[in-house]
Amino acid sequence: MESAPRRLDPDAVFRGLCRAAAVGILALLVLLVLEMTYGARLALFRFGPVFLVTRAWDPVAGRFGAATFIYGTVVSSFVALCLAVPFGVAIGLFLVEVAPRPLRGPVGFLVELLAAVPSIVYGLWGLFVLAPVVRDVVAPALRATLGFLPAFRGPSHGVGMLTAGMLLAIMILPFIAAITRDVLTVVPRELRESSLALGATRWETLWHVVLPHGRAGIVGGVILALGRALGETMAVTMVIGNNPQIAASLFAPGYSMSAVVANEYAEASGPLYLAALTEIGLLLFAVTVTVNAFARALLWRMARDISGSARG
Repeated sequence: MESAPRRLDPDAVFRGLCRAAAVGILALLVLLVLEMTYGARLALFRFGPVFLVTRAWDPVAGRFGAATFIYGTVVSSFVALCLAVPFGVAIGLFLVEVAPRPLRGPVGFLVELLAAVPSIVYGLWGLFVLAPVVRDVVAPALRATLGFLPAFRGPSHGVGMLTAGMLLAIMILPFIAAITRDVLTVVPRELRESSLALGATRWETLWHVVLPHGRAGIVGGVILALGRALGETMAVTMVIGNNPQIAASLFAPGYSMSAVVANEYAEASGPLYLAALTEIGLLLFAVTVTVNAFARALLWRMARDISGSARG
């Protein structure tokens, strides 16, 4: 008597495909790290950790350091967060708590549409629209009111750290607003109703109940936006000025890690020059992965807390 042929288990096939996809992603990340580490080996052995704190960037003399580009990346991203976080959280609060229901969908769609605009379009707009506004309006106003601070002194030519930070703020605004909206949407309605029933005003409920409950998720969204700001290339390259110097003034031009790789990699001559640029790319990759992993951990923590409170 012949045995019946074995049938494939669809669930087992599906699990195998999902497992292979997950392993493939991990393998791709490992290959990226190995390839960039191999490409940067000359700079890693030649300069060591001093590469991170050295300002010099002289391809002719063979002197390379990433301090200038790290400074430009950190400062422009910090300016972007200072500008985007208040507006993004406020937009999320408006969409969830304040806006009339028929208005929430269109406004939310318009905010999310900003994330779909290509970065090169942002760069062109920043170069031809935002930079002149910063030069003729924003910089003089800041110099007149906050000129006693070193960050707001000196001439402004339009392109510079402040312009790059403002443009990055516009680019990361939809991420912060969308995640804030999603986080506040899942805050239990019972918390709001209990606060209002105890006599709290609507503002007190938002400030003392809703926002603290979604704090971890909002912070995670902000850090995800920071990861986007750190890795942005073309838009920042067009408006930051591309000057490898560290200046205290936000009006001065600067340089970022992604911008120097985009500008100089194709024209780099010599193995040490290429290795230095590859090491900057490796450093940017490591920072971005770390920031995004931390943000995801915060979001997972909030989802776990919400599910635990719902079961309780």
